[in-house]
Amino acid sequence: MDTLTHALSGALAGRLLGRAPKTGQPLSNPPVWQMVTVGTVAATFPDLDFVLGYVSELAYLRGHRGVTHSLILMPLWGLLIAWAMAGLFRAFAQRSGGPVFDWRHYYLVACVAIFVHIVGDLITQFGTMILSPLSDRRFGFGTTFIIDLGVSGIILAGLIASAIWRTSRTPAALASIALVAWIGNSAIARSDAIDAAQAWAEREGVAVVSVDAAPRPASPYNWTAIVFDGEHYHYAHLNTRRNEPLVATAEDNFIRRFSAPYQPIHLAQWETAPRFGNGSIAELARTVWQAEEFEFFRWFAMFPVVDKVKPGNGADGDCASFRDLRFETPGRGHMPFRYGLCNGDGRWRLFEQTRDGIRWLTG
Repeated sequence: MDTLTHALSGALAGRLLGRAPKTGQPLSNPPVWQMVTVGTVAATFPDLDFVLGYVSELAYLRGHRGVTHSLILMPLWGLLIAWAMAGLFRAFAQRSGGPVFDWRHYYLVACVAIFVHIVGDLITQFGTMILSPLSDRRFGFGTTFIIDLGVSGIILAGLIASAIWRTSRTPAALASIALVAWIGNSAIARSDAIDAAQAWAEREGVAVVSVDAAPRPASPYNWTAIVFDGEHYHYAHLNTRRNEPLVATAEDNFIRRFSAPYQPIHLAQWETAPRFGNGSIAELARTVWQAEEFEFFRWFAMFPVVDKVKPGNGADGDCASFRDLRFETPGRGHMPFRYGLCNGDGRWRLFEQTRDGIRWLTG
């Protein structure tokens, strides 16, 4: 999920856990605004791993959604945030003369908000290292696109309603229930996309080693269904609820334009991409894929296929790059996370295939 949605989800968790005092009674718990603030800060905290990008791009890809997103370390991060926020509120209370509460009053909401952030990332397909630092395995349920307007809209509606009905936690509770229902609906749509892929493979006589579906923007029913037969990836961009193609023009709203490429299941256009290419390029692609220097991409990619291959006829030598069908979105101007190796100087050099050409990541 995007950081703004994470922050809003933490605010919603804070409002759900915060209790407004009864009229005329002294505060026995932190005021609601403090709980909302702690929730917002705690739910934003895990994305502080963006600082790894200042170290290197590889450090970011290796570490993003790592230790700050760990369920194992969550109690520690919750303690850190609760202690820091209690100190901040204490300093504020000394100036305003308000009541003071220690970190224990904020610990639960801090942990819940971090947990909500982790779950918000788990439902996407990028992968989250919830067992870090014990394991770098990435987990992901793949039910939801990384920016989901439905998720963000439900959370925002819950917060607005909570601001209107300030003394009630009901709006936050209803929004939480609606979120679960929305994500559940997306999970059902994912299952439908996988079923469609399996049915297509059976009709076409394609051996199925694995089958999956990647969520796409604008609708919980937009998916890229993917079938792997051991050597080739077969994929199609489809909509699990549409019966007729959707036509969009440049004047239409962005949701309609983003949704138009996803065809009804019975009209889906299936494409085939060999994992290592065909003919003479396959040997070079396999060599690059198996190289020790390419280990990070083997760990990172879910549906890797060869992107570009350039046999050695220049200073860079033999080059091959791969892309990940997880990020193959119709209409996207540039596909991210395309990496490869060249061996022009007698050793493999890692590069990223950018919009403007090769960008070296190792010397």
